[in-house]
Amino acid sequence: MLDLFRPQSPESAQRLSGTVVVGARRLVIEDVVAVSRRRAVAMTDDPEWADRITAGAEFLRSLLRGGATIYGVNTGYGEACAVPVPPGLVNELPVQLLRFLGCGMGEIFNAEETRAVMLSRLNSLAQGYSGVRREVLDRLALFLNLDVLPRIPAEGSMGASGDLVPLSYLASTLIGEREVLFRGRVCPAAEALAALGVEPMELAPKEGLALINGTAVMTGLACLAWHRAEQLTRLASRLTALTVVALDGRPSHYDQMLFDAKPHIGQGQVAAWIRADLAGRPEPKESSVQDPYSVRCAPHIIGVARDALGWMRRDIENELNSANDNPLIDAERECLLHGGNFYGGHVAFVMDCMKNCVSNLADLMDRQIALLVDDKFSRGLPRNLNGADAHRAPINHGFKGVQIASSAWTAEALKLAMPASVFSRSTEAHNQDKVSMGSIAARDCLRALTLTEQVAAAHLLVARQAVMLRLRGPGAQALTGEMAQCLEELTLLCAPLREDRALDRELQAVTAWVRGGDMALYGG
Repeated sequence: MLDLFRPQSPESAQRLSGTVVVGARRLVIEDVVAVSRRRAVAMTDDPEWADRITAGAEFLRSLLRGGATIYGVNTGYGEACAVPVPPGLVNELPVQLLRFLGCGMGEIFNAEETRAVMLSRLNSLAQGYSGVRREVLDRLALFLNLDVLPRIPAEGSMGASGDLVPLSYLASTLIGEREVLFRGRVCPAAEALAALGVEPMELAPKEGLALINGTAVMTGLACLAWHRAEQLTRLASRLTALTVVALDGRPSHYDQMLFDAKPHIGQGQVAAWIRADLAGRPEPKESSVQDPYSVRCAPHIIGVARDALGWMRRDIENELNSANDNPLIDAERECLLHGGNFYGGHVAFVMDCMKNCVSNLADLMDRQIALLVDDKFSRGLPRNLNGADAHRAPINHGFKGVQIASSAWTAEALKLAMPASVFSRSTEAHNQDKVSMGSIAARDCLRALTLTEQVAAAHLLVARQAVMLRLRGPGAQALTGEMAQCLEELTLLCAPLREDRALDRELQAVTAWVRGGDMALYGG
């Protein structure tokens, strides 16, 4: 079956294998993920693109020379747009903008998240409507390639007028202010620039505004979230197949006819994956006619997320490839337009929906874990999947603790499913009176993803233990193919459980493996 959720063309595959080129084409989510993991970037060598960037900056300068009033260039910001800025202070305005927005709080975005944000801002400015000089784009690309990472606090954005507060930390490092992570340590941005022999930039009028007045934080995070969610749908499908084996369940629940009769594409794809994992396994003779919903209906549950990922990709990539600051400049038509492209409503809605889908995956996996550890439902498996010898079984508790922890992680993920985008707050003297909350939705989604990945890690350990115990029985059919490979790779990180032991560090290692997306999952 065609995978609708990954680039399919040879061109896509080729461009993702090397340097990510900015300015000549649409970027895709996989480009952002690659750069977040240290893939190099380069600006396109297309002369028409370079001319468009130069023309935009020059047109802006010509407007200023002609005495035009331009928002955020020779006026105050936001509700102060009617306050004129004297010509002698215009060049100082961008720096003042960055300084008064230096009020971010909370955790600092990690390195992958920061690179994703940087590429998202770079690609937006490279659309050629923001009036910035080529030097600004080159400096952002240089920071990415030399891994000069601004220290960006996660909290403080309303998602319109863009991600102002967090992006001020990115912009400030270009002028040598605030802090960066450089060569493995936190240091002042000026110190990192000096070590590289690079002078701090002097931002031209509007460049400070262009750098911060957009959706780069929520969009960069959304790209990473989409990639992690896509992987989880694949892993949840594999874990369902392992659960069927462990419970001696019914492969017929995934017969193609059932899914031809209800033709949701993602649902059918999940069923096809599970069917392939269970190929050749006979129907059990002694089990009940139907398996519980969390097993039988797994394609219908995971399939919702699979189908949603298609339109989510569309909206995230549209935002990624948009000019989303204000005002925008069209040098070819010689016009300047004030609008609201900084509004992050599409990304906010995607993130709110994605955390719903992801939390449902956590709940599904947690329900499957509960079936496997409970000897009233596990069809002959020992209580809590106790793997100890018979004489020591009374003092061993197997996966009881893991099941409790998994339920806690699931509950927290489900709590995060409440939408953030409906909690708009009026701010900035009622100029920003309807805002997207997109960055809050994105951060919530990343947290839900982390919790769900922890549940998936627990499910991997539980399912591997259950399958191992099931296959000890007479006449058991051994695993083959990718399912066997998956469990073999898992065993390199964490051995099966015989005697009780603390599993926290092993769960951390397996969670990192899940998040890294390195396991073989249906050709992904």
